[in-house]
Amino acid sequence: AQVLVQSGGGSVQGGGSLRLSCAATGYRRNPESMAWFRQAPGKEREGIASIDSVRDAVYADSAKGRFTVSLDTAKNTLHLQMSSLKPEDTSMYYCAATDRWLKGADAIIQANYNYWGQGTQVSVSS
Repeated sequence: AQVLVQSGGGSVQGGGSLRLSCAATGYRRNPESMAWFRQAPGKEREGIASIDSVRDAVYADSAKGRFTVSLDTAKNTLHLQMSSLKPEDTSMYYCAATDRWLKGADAIIQANYNYWGQGTQVSVSS
């Protein structure tokens, strides 16, 4: 079965950095698109960054300039390097994958993904 296993996250002070990882296992072929979403209590899930099989990346405005998404195709692992973290980045972060090749804004829409990681908490203090 296709499973996404997340690691990383935790607590950090504002201005600090964290790295999230997401290993895709059980896939006969690598997903065409993978992405990171986050959801804070009482808010809708927000797409923040995605990357496709040719490593084209899409970022939400909230992530541009601070977050970097990358894909290790040899290990089928997605990463999100987060820097200059702010208290408003506090949220549960989820990775997602799909066999569809998504481009542009479609790449950070949650309805376009059918595989999800278990979620990992990121907490940023002021």
